[in-house]
Amino acid sequence: MSRPDPIILLLLVGLCNPAGCRRFQAADPDRAIVIWEQEDAAVAPYIDSVLEAFRKLPGNQDLKIVRTHYHNEDLRQQFQTSSIAGNPPDLLMSPSDMAGVYCISGFILPVDGLFDMKRYNRPVVEAVSLDGRIWGVPISNGNHLMLLYNKRLAPQPPRTTAELFDYCDKRAKQLKLDNCMALFLGEPFWLVPWLGAFGGWPIAGRTPSLDTPAMRRAVDFILELKRRKYVPSECDYNCMDSLFKEGKAAFIINGDWAVSTYEAQLKGDLGVAKIPKLSQTGRWPTPMVSGKYFMLSSKLRGPKLELVKRLVEFYTNEDNQIGQVKALMRLPALARANRAKVITDDPNLRASLEQILAGRPMPMATEMRAVWDAIRAPFGKALSGQMGVDDAVKRMQADAENNIREMNE
Repeated sequence: MSRPDPIILLLLVGLCNPAGCRRFQAADPDRAIVIWEQEDAAVAPYIDSVLEAFRKLPGNQDLKIVRTHYHNEDLRQQFQTSSIAGNPPDLLMSPSDMAGVYCISGFILPVDGLFDMKRYNRPVVEAVSLDGRIWGVPISNGNHLMLLYNKRLAPQPPRTTAELFDYCDKRAKQLKLDNCMALFLGEPFWLVPWLGAFGGWPIAGRTPSLDTPAMRRAVDFILELKRRKYVPSECDYNCMDSLFKEGKAAFIINGDWAVSTYEAQLKGDLGVAKIPKLSQTGRWPTPMVSGKYFMLSSKLRGPKLELVKRLVEFYTNEDNQIGQVKALMRLPALARANRAKVITDDPNLRASLEQILAGRPMPMATEMRAVWDAIRAPFGKALSGQMGVDDAVKRMQADAENNIREMNE
């Protein structure tokens, strides 16, 4: 990949949030840790509790830990900008999807020489591995989509799409539900499980594989859900989230990150299951699986690096991994913690683990970003009827290839 244009770098630096940049200019640099994250607000109290427990350890009382929240895209932009400017945070808490860009740009450190990565579940490590190196320490295992359901409306989850369709045609109408299932329409991450169920995948190595029969069938399947009025005709994340919380949809396909919020809302009425098996093919949908990770700034050196390492090891030790399960209903990344009774005795956590086993590791290749961007607009146009499915799929492939060429120039 060629070096970035200096003018572009100056423009990116100018995007930095001044308040965010000033955070790095305070305190003894070796006794202050700056962490950026993009978690839901409900997760913040748990994060702060672990950070405070670390600060109370002997020898850490003078330690200052600053946690700053960003929305996902803002986190990506701000981290890249601050890294170029030379004042990045010490740690990111992030999904793995941007790690490929960060590592190639030299913004983060490889961690396989700093931590014993054999302690963590292999699939969650694979999702943050590229070119023979590992680029993040896993905090949780999953970050995957699955079927969540309201037991008051559907006591048992559908095991197949045929069963789902039968429920939507009959029981949902009896209950006068406007929407049988809440779904984030137009977002490629929610399309990928169905693409896998039709035998496809969006990338092969570093090459986009979008102009395929599997992609055509997957887009057609989502269109069929719309035509049958099983899902809202237009719905973003907030829309589908509200429909499910308010009991206006029996099912939702959403991620493990939302489980703790829904449990607080629905109490014992929340159920978790695998996304129904696709009756047309007999295959289970394959959501992308990764997790949340600590990524270490490449600026870390000496005593500061050792301090950050101790924080990461503390945050992901067995007690805190089990504590995370209890607080957030997220499966641990630490292999030993998977045997905890809190997991084996909980049907929702067991179902989440079953969904992980049916999924596939999220590709870390930098080309995946170009693939996501290439899918989004044509997929949306196909759903709105502005573009035929065949044309949309061809456009996805052409745009992905063009995006990758531009990225590598």
